[in-house]
Amino acid sequence: MRIIDLSVTLDNDKSWAPWWARNKVIRQSHRFGALAVFLVLRLFPSLLKNRLGWANDVIKISTHGTTHLDAPWHYGPLSEGKKAKTIDEIPLEWCMGHGVVLDMSHKTHGEGISAEDVKGALARMDYTLKPMDIVLVKTGNDRMLGTPEYFFKGPGMTSEATRFILDHGVKVTGIDSWGWDLPLPLLAEKAKNTSNPNLFWEAHYLGVEIEYCHMERLTNLDSLPPHGFTVCCFPLKIKGASAGPARVVAIIPE
Repeated sequence: MRIIDLSVTLDNDKSWAPWWARNKVIRQSHRFGALAVFLVLRLFPSLLKNRLGWANDVIKISTHGTTHLDAPWHYGPLSEGKKAKTIDEIPLEWCMGHGVVLDMSHKTHGEGISAEDVKGALARMDYTLKPMDIVLVKTGNDRMLGTPEYFFKGPGMTSEATRFILDHGVKVTGIDSWGWDLPLPLLAEKAKNTSNPNLFWEAHYLGVEIEYCHMERLTNLDSLPPHGFTVCCFPLKIKGASAGPARVVAIIPE
């Protein structure tokens, strides 16, 4: 089998990420570790191998700040009329399943991905969605990772396309963009211009009606076949959280 990493690398991103979306990784060296050993245990460096202690890292990150799985709680306090699940309440069975890639790389900035687009992609691969499939949307937006455009450019899913997928019994979806919907500034502008409360974050808010999770900030979807592989997307078990960072991988049988 082959294992394809679908997760982005978590690192300091101050040079390109907007202030509200930055991650911080503080790396503590082995020399710093020797100092920590002395301060905690009063053990001198002369009693440590190579006079060095342990390495350590401290991360400051939003639960949505890297490749992650959104829980229904992210979309609202209720889902399907009951308390929405937080990330620690997501059934693990949802997080491993048959993967399907919908190729939407032809869609351009500002274009919403429609139900007809999804149907067309499925027709081209001669595939019918099944319950518990994990559906991945390939836009190619991961090529902008490391630039400010990553947060503000590209196509996005509409509520009708999301509903079509979920109506087949799908519980987990994913995308190789910063967000599942169209870029937030575009959605905000549409809402302001039309005074329509159904336009902003429309695909996310569908999770209030239909319980589902989606992954954001995936990468390497162009390395996958249309289907015939397994996706694993187990999130960190954070009490009461709206999302969990995840090491998402695809397992392809030889």
